[in-house]
Amino acid sequence: MDIAYYPGCSLKASSALYDVQSRRVFEALGVHLKEIEDWNCCGATSAGKVDDFLAVAMPARNLGIAEATGLSEMVIPCSACYSRTLVAQAQLEKDADLKEAVNEALAAKVTGGIKVSSILEVLLAVVASGDMKQKIQKDKKILKALKPACYYGCLQTRFPCAVPVPDDVENPQGMEKVLRAIGIQAMDWSYKTDCCGASSAVTDEEAADALMARIVKDAVARGAHCLVVTCPMCQLNLDAQQDRFGPKYGIQKRLPVFFITEILGLAMGMSVEELQIDRHLTDGTQLLKELEWI
Repeated sequence: MDIAYYPGCSLKASSALYDVQSRRVFEALGVHLKEIEDWNCCGATSAGKVDDFLAVAMPARNLGIAEATGLSEMVIPCSACYSRTLVAQAQLEKDADLKEAVNEALAAKVTGGIKVSSILEVLLAVVASGDMKQKIQKDKKILKALKPACYYGCLQTRFPCAVPVPDDVENPQGMEKVLRAIGIQAMDWSYKTDCCGASSAVTDEEAADALMARIVKDAVARGAHCLVVTCPMCQLNLDAQQDRFGPKYGIQKRLPVFFITEILGLAMGMSVEELQIDRHLTDGTQLLKELEWI
């Protein structure tokens, strides 16, 4: 199956390993990612604070390019890019004047003819087809031994307008369903949609540290081995800052923060090096050795 692919800025910079993993895992699952040509930044959270029109026009250009490929669906792994693109698409469909004004400046026009999907939507479709279970190589006992806490964060669960999301934004279950399909039972907890602080980790360290500490402290208290995420901002914050906020809030244990693609890749027999898990700032390889995943 061919599907349009928008990696966004983070997957080409601070979270480049997520791009590598997404490509390798999806290819192994029979989903061929076709990166759209000449894509631009979606505006993320910044454009909406500066210019409402720009906040729609930037992701709209990518939508037009994706529609021009003739593919019916585009997957966006980054939660910020997914949210911004999905919201822009909804706004364009509701406001004919806005759509006309945006399209006037675009070479590839937006018609609304492509489905915007998160990484979880595509993975869940693979689960439903039965193809994922066939690709798993790890022993069931080894998979079952892992006790992850799935962390979604804000951007995949909070939207400024009504958008067609398939999951429950109050208690999302997408990651849990994907993990359950390969034999992993994620723990149930109440911090899965709490904010990690996002860019406040740079602009307001104290506030961000308090938010991140709440998340990690609760996961540790519940006996989680690790956090599993889909958002590159959440992953970077929680992966990079534990040695900073941990001592301040009395958190002795450090939790690896894995992308869901890393868990799937390992379960399918890919190596730590192939998935670039050894690039994490909070080491996850020791846990994987203890649980005999590697």
